[in-house]
Amino acid sequence: MPSLNLGILAHVDAGKTSLTERLLHAAGVIDEVGSVDEGSTQTDTLALERQRGITIKSAVVSFVVDGVTVNLIDTPGHPDFIAEVERVLGVLDGAVLVVSAVEGVQAQTRVLMRVLRRLRIPTLLFVNKIDRAGARYGSLLDDLRARLTPAVATMGTVSGLGDRNATFQPYAHDDPAFAASLAELLAEHDDDLLRAYLTDERMPGVRLPAALAEQTGRALVHPVYFGSAMTGAGIDELIAGITRLLPATDADATAPACGTVFKVERGTAGELQAYLRLHSGTLHLRDRVVFGDGRAAKVTGISVFDQGTAVRAPAVTAGRIAKVTGLTGVRVGDTLGEPTAYAADRHQFAPPTLETVVLPARPEQRGALHAALAQLAEQDPLIALRHDAAGGELAVSLYGEVQKEVIQATLADEHGLAVSFQETTTVYLERLLGSGAAAEPMGGANPFRAGVGLRLEPAETGSGVRFRLGIELGSLPLSFIKAVEETVRRTLRQGLRGWQVTDCVVTLTESAYTPPPPYGWSKWSTSAGDFRDLTPLVLMAALRQAGTNVHEPIHRVHVEVPADALASVVPVLAQLGGVAQATTVSGAVCELEAELPAVRVHELQRALPSLTRGEGVLVSVFDHHRQVRGPAPTRARTDHNPLDRKQYLLHTTRHL
Repeated sequence: MPSLNLGILAHVDAGKTSLTERLLHAAGVIDEVGSVDEGSTQTDTLALERQRGITIKSAVVSFVVDGVTVNLIDTPGHPDFIAEVERVLGVLDGAVLVVSAVEGVQAQTRVLMRVLRRLRIPTLLFVNKIDRAGARYGSLLDDLRARLTPAVATMGTVSGLGDRNATFQPYAHDDPAFAASLAELLAEHDDDLLRAYLTDERMPGVRLPAALAEQTGRALVHPVYFGSAMTGAGIDELIAGITRLLPATDADATAPACGTVFKVERGTAGELQAYLRLHSGTLHLRDRVVFGDGRAAKVTGISVFDQGTAVRAPAVTAGRIAKVTGLTGVRVGDTLGEPTAYAADRHQFAPPTLETVVLPARPEQRGALHAALAQLAEQDPLIALRHDAAGGELAVSLYGEVQKEVIQATLADEHGLAVSFQETTTVYLERLLGSGAAAEPMGGANPFRAGVGLRLEPAETGSGVRFRLGIELGSLPLSFIKAVEETVRRTLRQGLRGWQVTDCVVTLTESAYTPPPPYGWSKWSTSAGDFRDLTPLVLMAALRQAGTNVHEPIHRVHVEVPADALASVVPVLAQLGGVAQATTVSGAVCELEAELPAVRVHELQRALPSLTRGEGVLVSVFDHHRQVRGPAPTRARTDHNPLDRKQYLLHTTRHL
């Protein structure tokens, strides 16, 4: 049976979780539509989600309609959880972007649509809340074209707008006015339609629907449906659009198995459960699979989603989403099997740019807090846990302040730990100024039974850290090479000023070791530990020679303010180091796009209400890193400081 992995996306409070409930009800999966306000929805299962009425973690439910298995994924709408949304995008066949008929196109709506268009994910637009007072139709369609995409295909009209009994009437495909407007829109990407349109040639009855489905599947056109998740208006028409216009997957189940992990959680028994989309092949129970950086494990359990719940299964086939156990050490973003082009092209994880120190309410619980945070970081690799072994501090990375509340509630509910937070700070990074090289031969002042030479060179932006061999293959055992590479990556998490070093190539240029004697290992033989202890000294010597500069995260901010408040907002933006990129005035509303240092975003958020009479809206997303202007910030080291040879040797060898 074909399958369709469908994402529901929206600005917070546009009604996407309510739409999910209504779709499940229409498909016969649930007997009663749950309420976000009452905390009775199928997909918001966390206590904090029910308390606040927002989605924090993506959730998967499934139903069958018109012979297609639809795996429906409800995603967060709050900007602080944009990473959760981006993970889901990597496994989608299509999406429904929900827009409120009352509030209209909001800032986060535009952010989501940009990402969907960039990834060319086929997307339908659903205008919700047509039954609410203040709902719009014609002017809202103008906003969709002006602020989201001009390629909008209006699929029907609304009667009783703003009334409890409002309904959606779809256009018939043989409606002359609808056919003409649709032909004009589709002709931009179809030469045959363009020729027929220009010559007034009559279109065959099936030509326009087929062309609409084809161009929707290529993310060239975005059909728009109106309705209400609360009353059910327009839901049947939306479901028909989902199954007819979005491309269902009928992948090759006989090819080698390949999948992408987009969510990791722990089950009731503490076991890791990986949510994955299988792009090709078939994954069976007890199959041994390779994932991540070459790790391998045996699949001990498979659950597929069916009629709203996850049910145990002996296998999962291509195109489906499954929950798999047994993959020890699996992380979000890991690929199972050989990466396909589909799996490789859809990773869009923006890095978190904030950090905060987590403090236990009771000092004796510091060890338990470390274990709990390590478990959270295991489930979410973008919550990078940083442990200061000397000072005992535990720091986690963040996207926004709301995440603090989520972490606090999770630690209290799942681990019984009460915590507080220090003030949020910005996470910087370091990039090389030039090249550097260093080496430590065996013997002499080198107390370790190993020799290492390393060369560092700058690499293109966004390339991360790459490790290469500059020594002859076979001259050093593979386990020692792996020890050097792992240590290089770990050591570069703290550069000359304490920030992570990235975008560089590290080459192993020299090596020396003492092999074990024929009768077995002796205390004079080299171990992997010797390479792990020596590598930081050599690497930091090369880094000191290369030099680094510090780069700060820059966010692209989108600000919507009353037009008469723009004159008050622009000077404040400039004082905070922001650079305006574009300004658009539409009636009484002004939209401002700007670049702003991440460290200043929260200052602008705090100032905006007083500058705009409480009407200003701000959404920010990470855009790029820029070299810091002025004195470079530093961060205290949490390792044994290989920049200070004396201190480092005292810690690692207990002597100089």
